[in-house]
Amino acid sequence: MSPRPREQSGREREKRDLGQQVEGRRAVRELLVAGKRRVNEIWLSGDAGELEDLAEEARVRIRRVPVDQLERRARTDAPQGVVASAAPIVPADVDALLEDPAAFLVALDGVTDPQNLGAVIRSAETAGATGMVLSRHRAVGLTPAVTKAAAGALEYLPVAFVSGIPGVLERAARAHVWSVGLDADGDTSVFELPVADQPLVVVLGAEGRGLSRLARARCEVIASIPMHGHIESLNVSAAAAIACSEVARQRSSTSGQHKTATHTEHQR
Repeated sequence: MSPRPREQSGREREKRDLGQQVEGRRAVRELLVAGKRRVNEIWLSGDAGELEDLAEEARVRIRRVPVDQLERRARTDAPQGVVASAAPIVPADVDALLEDPAAFLVALDGVTDPQNLGAVIRSAETAGATGMVLSRHRAVGLTPAVTKAAAGALEYLPVAFVSGIPGVLERAARAHVWSVGLDADGDTSVFELPVADQPLVVVLGAEGRGLSRLARARCEVIASIPMHGHIESLNVSAAAAIACSEVARQRSSTSGQHKTATHTEHQR
């Protein structure tokens, strides 16, 4: 008799998660609007609203089910009455992301909380980041909780998975992409980042321990967010939101200056 297959733990199942189950109205809406991957079906309880029109346009079947049935299928605490099944997200190639002349990447060195990961992905996408880099090990996968917290950002932001962040930073250096680590002890303020308008990767560490020793050693700039209150640090998602927004602001400002200078030159 062949041995019974070992039951996989929840952590092992998370490793295979690539956004196949999408929960929450905002996340499912963006899944349909983006149209970048196949949507198999949508389970819905309650009022469909805009989702029904979008699903019909995309030729996706809606299955209306009782609330208790939908909640049994859901893997988050508050699916908002909608669960979609979709094709997995296709991982991006990290070298292709690094080769982009406008590279603005966000790399996470071991973030394990799905709410934090989803929030970072959302902040990165809204700031105009060109990609995310996530470690395959000691980190959460693209679970339903992550896709829900990302609120649809995963449909637009390429995500690459790597064996380790320090190795990516070596590849970034070879590709002439700056590595900026975020740390409370950084000697450069994120609000005065000298390389914000250059191809760069912003690196954030795990909850609690922050950047790993190797990742920190391979960052060319260590930047901090000035604290003005009694609390000495921010959690990783809040820090990412500030850093991404500030990089976006500085890049936009520099781009505007370049456009103005070009326009003035043209007028002459």
